Amino acid sequence: MSFEEFQNQARLYVIGALETNETEEFELARKKFGQKAEDFIGNCYSMHEAFALSLRPAKSSDALKERLMSMVRNRQKT
Repeated sequence: MSFEEFQNQARLYVIGALETNETEEFELARKKFGQKAEDFIGNCYSMHEAFALSLRPAKSSDALKERLMSMVRNRQKT
């Protein structure tokens, strides 16, 4: 595996999208590339965490509940 292939696999690795045999191959390449690989994986994890933290629900659960109850009340009136 080239380092470029390793980089592509690392992105999948941090989100848990590698198959078992791919993970084994990835771990071998991780050892092969050493600190350079560890640094890249660390960067992938930090970007992954930043992305996850940036996500917010479009509406709060209270707002969704109120909307649903309003729909139910409107339907009962007709």
